[in-house]
Amino acid sequence: MSNATLTRRLLLAAGAAALLAASPASAQTLQPIRIGVTPGPHAQILEFLKPLAAKQGLDIKITEFSDFVVPNAALHAGELEANSFQNQPYLDNQIKDRGYKLVSVGLTVNFPLGIYSSKHKSWDEVPNGATIAIQNDPTNGGRSLLLLRDKGVIKLKDGVGYRPTVADIIENPKRLRIVEIDAAQTARSLPDVAAAAINTNFAVEAKIEPTSAILREDPKGPYVNLIAVREQDKDKPWVKTLVDVYRSPEVKEFVLARFKGSVLPSW
Repeated sequence: MSNATLTRRLLLAAGAAALLAASPASAQTLQPIRIGVTPGPHAQILEFLKPLAAKQGLDIKITEFSDFVVPNAALHAGELEANSFQNQPYLDNQIKDRGYKLVSVGLTVNFPLGIYSSKHKSWDEVPNGATIAIQNDPTNGGRSLLLLRDKGVIKLKDGVGYRPTVADIIENPKRLRIVEIDAAQTARSLPDVAAAAINTNFAVEAKIEPTSAILREDPKGPYVNLIAVREQDKDKPWVKTLVDVYRSPEVKEFVLARFKGSVLPSW
């Protein structure tokens, strides 16, 4: 074997070894970021942005939760770095009630709330005295009552803000019976009630077309969803990277194409 041939083989071997050594090192440079979401659009959006985030050095690890309570508890406990599933009124309520040290670091998407029915094709068909299910947490239940108020179904006391309760109803011309149940169960309640207020993520999970709502919230107010982190993390570089990737043109295009108006980008 000539010296030139031996040199070439040594160089090739060294190059191969360098590539093998670089692969795990490159993988190690990705920073793991555990994000809690609810099933449906929130999870689907995070799945879409995972490769985009990887290009920016973040290894997104998604954990799905079936309710609205656990993701904030898990974030507060340090079991997550962030969550993406809630709006500001809900976060404010959780902070007030549970003392969480959590903050919003970026707005994401809006899910217009809807009233759905498996028995009636329009609100006008809903009979007097019918049973309507709404969510039993103050933020989402209050949001549903505001939707009913804005559509002229009920009248609420003045000054109720964003968290009215059933006790704040002062006029109910159709004598509706409003029952409060867990938000995750509202879609499953449809066979047993005339109509139900269902958050879009739970509607999608239940294979209900969001545009089939017989009453639908106008996309306004404080109900844009957000990314939350612990207060101590809010200024860390990965937070800005995560928000920038989420609010990128690629993610906006995905949201518009995938959800066809049932989920609206905030940017």
